[in-house]
Amino acid sequence: MAIRLYKPTSPGRRDGSVIDYKAELTTDTPEKTLCKRIKKHGGRNHHGKVTVRFRGGGARRIYRIIDFKRNKDDMQAKIVSIEYDPNRNCFISLVQYDDGEKRYILSPKGVKVGEVIESGALVEPKSGNAMPLSAIPVGVEVHNIEMNAGQGGKLVRSAGGVARLMAKEGNWATIVLPSGEMRMVRKECRATIGVLSNGDYQHVNIGKAGRKRHMGRKPHVRGKAMNPVAHPMGGGEGRSNGGRHPCSPTGVPAKGGKTRSPNNPNNKRIIRRRKNKRNGQLVL
Repeated sequence: MAIRLYKPTSPGRRDGSVIDYKAELTTDTPEKTLCKRIKKHGGRNHHGKVTVRFRGGGARRIYRIIDFKRNKDDMQAKIVSIEYDPNRNCFISLVQYDDGEKRYILSPKGVKVGEVIESGALVEPKSGNAMPLSAIPVGVEVHNIEMNAGQGGKLVRSAGGVARLMAKEGNWATIVLPSGEMRMVRKECRATIGVLSNGDYQHVNIGKAGRKRHMGRKPHVRGKAMNPVAHPMGGGEGRSNGGRHPCSPTGVPAKGGKTRSPNNPNNKRIIRRRKNKRNGQLVL
């Protein structure tokens, strides 16, 4: 996948870049039967109160219904097209099963139009096939991993994402996530073989503030630049550094503060925490 640089026709365009979609995408028209309109709320709840800050505006989007469960077993599906999805940073593939049904799936890296993929415990462990972790060989790279069997993929769904199956013991499988976290998942849970597409997404330079507004993101205001009524780090005579550890408007720690609930039952399945940066060094 290639990144295309804009011509420096203006200061905003000078450092901007974009993914060269023509190199990989095969169509720009989505499947209408798998699309639905989504209403924007600007980060507000049903009372009209902003619960997620700095959201609003942006271009209209049509939601593509994605098959995260991959539960249509023992039936081959042919990849019809590889498409752009405005609701996620990886590409999606339109597949058509032998009975005529069409579904969208997260597109793995390297798959081509016309290839055949399958789901089930007895299929070949090749890129694009979905299998239970019990049937996947140890050491294979996977994505779109379920946390509960039949729930649909929850882990590793972003562009270029990949996890690795490290071990299987009893009813549990051990996987290493892109963050470096190592955790156990039930062997009945499904995962898809391969690396997700559009790995160069992380190297794109937005270039200007207006392009971020097109994505539905408003300017992010520093807490210490606000009044004390609006943020715990606001106010003070002259310029200040907040007078406390960084936090959100509701007091939730930020920039390295622990925010995971200690009572979450999923925590006991974590073998190794995700990696942290300390003095420029990765701490595992």
